[in-house]
Amino acid sequence: LASGDFTEALKWWDQCIAAHKEAGMEYIVTPYLSVPKTLKDLQTYCDYYNEVGKRCQAAGLKYGYHNHAHEFQKVEDKELMLDYMLQHTNPEYVFFQMDVYWVVRGQNSPVDYFNKYPGRFTMLHIKDHREIGQSGMVGYDAIFKNTDTAGVRHIVAEIEKYSCPVEESVKQSLDYLLDAPFVKASYSK
Repeated sequence: LASGDFTEALKWWDQCIAAHKEAGMEYIVTPYLSVPKTLKDLQTYCDYYNEVGKRCQAAGLKYGYHNHAHEFQKVEDKELMLDYMLQHTNPEYVFFQMDVYWVVRGQNSPVDYFNKYPGRFTMLHIKDHREIGQSGMVGYDAIFKNTDTAGVRHIVAEIEKYSCPVEESVKQSLDYLLDAPFVKASYSK
């Protein structure tokens, strides 16, 4: 991809898009990109993602990117990787699936990003240090109050680490989300 010639990679994407379409999927999300060494390299990836998103859109699918904490590093000590990606991908072709836990771990506020880039976060990835809502560090109340600004259409919950047996961990997380008044208020809009 470094050359900016995406021809071979896009052949794979055409097959991937066709397979997702045939399977009845609506979304494709790229889950990871290492921090590029230069802004030029990052721009190449943004151009690439725009092209993938354009192809997805032509097939009736939506294409997005899922963040982690490393996207809050500066590229060439100049620009935060995630900000650059949000500014240089076309919202018509590329949405973002914000992983709220990794935004917080990257020492940022999900709500600040909602306000800075309204409508860009079609999906939220709800996660915490262990069971959802148990750490107190994520600020779910403010997040759910601002889902309209963010552009949220879907929420994905994940438990990456467990402090109890997996079934109990899932139950605790689900109970937290189902009982939280701000979650109910968000969905009653």
